[in-house]
Amino acid sequence: MIDLRLLEKDFPAVSAQLSLRGVPRDQLERLVGLLDQRRRQVGERDDLRAYINSASKAIGQLMAAKQLVEADTKKQEVKDKKEALLHLEDTLRTLEEQIHQQHLELPNLPAPEAPRGTSEQDNVILRTHGYDPANYTQPYRPHWELAEQWGLLDLPRAAKTTGAMFTFYRGQGAKLIRALVHLGLSLNSERYTELIPPHFVRTETLTATGQLPKFAEDAYHLPADDLWAIPTAEVPLTSYYRDEILEFDQMPQCFMAYSVCFRREAGSAGKDTRGLQRLHEFHKVELLKFVRPEQALDEHQAMLGDVERMLQVLGLPYRVLDLCTGDLGNSAARTFDLEVYAPGVGRWLEVSSVSHFSDYQCRRGNVRYRDSQGKPQFAHTLNGSGLATPRIWAALIEQGQQPDGTILLPEILHEFMGTNRMGGDESCRRF
Repeated sequence: MIDLRLLEKDFPAVSAQLSLRGVPRDQLERLVGLLDQRRRQVGERDDLRAYINSASKAIGQLMAAKQLVEADTKKQEVKDKKEALLHLEDTLRTLEEQIHQQHLELPNLPAPEAPRGTSEQDNVILRTHGYDPANYTQPYRPHWELAEQWGLLDLPRAAKTTGAMFTFYRGQGAKLIRALVHLGLSLNSERYTELIPPHFVRTETLTATGQLPKFAEDAYHLPADDLWAIPTAEVPLTSYYRDEILEFDQMPQCFMAYSVCFRREAGSAGKDTRGLQRLHEFHKVELLKFVRPEQALDEHQAMLGDVERMLQVLGLPYRVLDLCTGDLGNSAARTFDLEVYAPGVGRWLEVSSVSHFSDYQCRRGNVRYRDSQGKPQFAHTLNGSGLATPRIWAALIEQGQQPDGTILLPEILHEFMGTNRMGGDESCRRF
């Protein structure tokens, strides 16, 4: 969440920044009005408490002086003030809840470096790597056709078992998922500490990253236990140090985690969901860092380099986009998206978002560090999809397809897969 002191101190500047995120000025004015109301009521509460304390002492003095009539009058005044205090404290609790909910719904302030714009059409392509349109003059088959030919996926049986937008990976297709996860963890093992996180988290954990309350409809909820299936390992990792204070020289803290991710994709109507382009359940390696503010810029670029390295060793054409203010995720201040080219579907597929969240998530999760003077400050978080398997899997299948339908694999996967290509074995066809 943003620092509300900034909103009160410089309303025009904060309002202008949040307008880039689509937040109307009147929404912020209502919040500032609630803050003013709280300030007045807190003053009234403190005055009532002070009066009650003072009057209580006076009653004791009157009783000691045998001034019973005056003491009884003062007791009635204290009783009335206590009733007023109880009513005011109830009003304040309701007001605090209103402020808290409106505060949680505000997006992060965009970084000054983020391009200005209102939609994905305004995103800036920073660079393209390994892509030459001349290489794609011949038609390419989509990954789901190749997967069906060689028995790499079984989408119909997954739909029968669970529903649409789930899959069975099969044979070499399943092995490729394991190979990609292994690669994603191995390439970053020297720079990140590996964690295996829980796949279900509490409401406050999902709130800390910004998924709640805004994106509740996109998450799977277990009401009986008040637990949520994680949409990404970012969620449990961000709460790893919740309500803790790190030391100055402990920063940065760098973690990576493999997890299964669950997303309802409630807003996927009308989007292309064929094959592996959009799934409710998928496998991913996640990267996350806790940093001091002055480390954030360099560490953000380093994380972007870590993700690019994986795409480079896989030989996938990709491009890096700098997301404009209107296309940033709710919690992000700056985001670089990485997209790989999948010739079978003729599209660039987003495979990673590498984001700087400033102190937005750490304020929600109360993650702090001690600065050089020993004073607790909110940390900054950085997060990136190190290797999200479904679209990488799809792009590898489409990029590697040969005239006979077999699929050449990048060299870095040969040892793990035990072969340099997929398909070609008639036994793979038997369902």
